[in-house]
Amino acid sequence: MQTGFIGLGAMGFSMARNLHKAGLLAGVFNRNPVRAAEFCQSAGAPAYRSIEELAENCEVLVICVSADADVLSVINAIAGAKPAGKLVIDCSTVSRDTAVAAAARLQAEDCDFLDAPVSGGTEGARLGQLSIMVGGKAAVFDRAAPVLGAMGQRIIHMGPVGTGQATKAVNQVMAAGINQAVTEAMAFAKSLDLPIDKLIEVVGSGAAGNWFVNHRGMSMVAGDYPPGFKLALHLKDLLICQQMAQTIGGQLPLSQATIADYQRLVETGHAEEDISALYRLKASLFPNKAGSA
Repeated sequence: MQTGFIGLGAMGFSMARNLHKAGLLAGVFNRNPVRAAEFCQSAGAPAYRSIEELAENCEVLVICVSADADVLSVINAIAGAKPAGKLVIDCSTVSRDTAVAAAARLQAEDCDFLDAPVSGGTEGARLGQLSIMVGGKAAVFDRAAPVLGAMGQRIIHMGPVGTGQATKAVNQVMAAGINQAVTEAMAFAKSLDLPIDKLIEVVGSGAAGNWFVNHRGMSMVAGDYPPGFKLALHLKDLLICQQMAQTIGGQLPLSQATIADYQRLVETGHAEEDISALYRLKASLFPNKAGSA
């Protein structure tokens, strides 16, 4: 399956590389041509000058961009390239309404669509071990299996178009709660003068264990926040979740608190750090012990 990839950000770069390793990548497009040139130099796949040109030369197109408006812009460009019979897989994190609108736009051109947001951070993208939650027709999901399998390890068909993004919204709300709990607990542990490595070993294998404490616990206490999942991107996602909840008459109080915390961190210059930078605020709850990291 000749596959084109659009969007070579922190996640997309590795996802495209894994498609190349699987022998599926026909070419890439990135809004920043310098980034595209960097990818081509390392992977050997050609960079196309436009989305339309890439679409004309591929059977499948994978999108991984940052925002709803960006997705719809890419979809409109693909739709203008006579994509009948092709397949578009959107791995961005956007609203359910955007996924439905994208599918409708492509359906008018007889082009299939899957909303397939991913979870697993930059490590999961690099290792080809992403979790992928997919919305769309079952037959289209089956058709996409080789492409999805090159990028992810746990790939689940959730239902019709939009259910992939709805599932990702639930994932992001859960991630917000885990981040709040782990960063606060680690600041508390530091204030109690506990050996952090031993603490993580024991709690990380018990009922409170989770990926985040095992992979970010030591680094956050050390004041190191390399971006596995950028704080600014999680903030963007939680704002989408908040809007979705309001649309159905609900509330997400924990997410709202996390949004407020993230906005404080963005305003003080930490937007590009990992979400574990929330520890900065939690450490201030124990000013005499946990430090300001």
